[in-house]
Amino acid sequence: LGVSTEFGDPVWSLIKDRIPIALYFGILTALITYGISLPLGILKAIKHRSAVDNLTSVLIFIGYAIPGFALGAVMLIYLGARGGWYPLFGLTSTDFSQMNFFEQMMDLAHHTVLPLTCYVIGGFAWLTMMMKNNLMENLATDYVRTAVAKGVSFRSAVFKHAFRNSIIPIASTMGQLITMIVGGSILIESVFDIQGFGLLQYQAILGRDQTVIMGTLTIAAALLLIGNVLSDIIVALIDPRVKFN
Repeated sequence: LGVSTEFGDPVWSLIKDRIPIALYFGILTALITYGISLPLGILKAIKHRSAVDNLTSVLIFIGYAIPGFALGAVMLIYLGARGGWYPLFGLTSTDFSQMNFFEQMMDLAHHTVLPLTCYVIGGFAWLTMMMKNNLMENLATDYVRTAVAKGVSFRSAVFKHAFRNSIIPIASTMGQLITMIVGGSILIESVFDIQGFGLLQYQAILGRDQTVIMGTLTIAAALLLIGNVLSDIIVALIDPRVKFN
């Protein structure tokens, strides 16, 4: 991949150092986003037009309207600078290497809370609404109504019939979402000074470091291909109509 003209180090060395950070935030964000969005989307579909649905819709649309980097800046001001509850930058403290294992995990978690919140808020809103809309559409189909008419409980109709078809469109975008998360966010990483892929790309663009720019684009393209393959595999596992040749 060449040598960076801005940093003076091999491009692969710069990228390799950021892979653990990218995977750390990518995996955590994906687990939390899907772990909250899918159950909440199911609840909203079942409780459509109820107080629970209306209240969560307001919160979701507020979250969707707030950019992650803007939320990060606000949290840094009020929870970091003024409140002193969270650190202002970085992923670890300066004395991280002198801590024991438990203290290191606590320090890492303490630094992770604010940026992780910004990552989650971006995909949480639309994923929840997609789950709700897909499930409501499938609950209104004839095969679900027929199953209920034949004595199948509503719970079984939701989770054994409608849910599986509802999650297929979400599964088809899962690989791309994970790719974007692992690739990092330039603005969020810049706000929190996290040395991830996004901040590396930003620094390379400002410094007109063509070798690093090409290297990060190559990695991004590889991640996109891997994400598409993962999406196809997940869809094939969920949808029995899809078969591998």
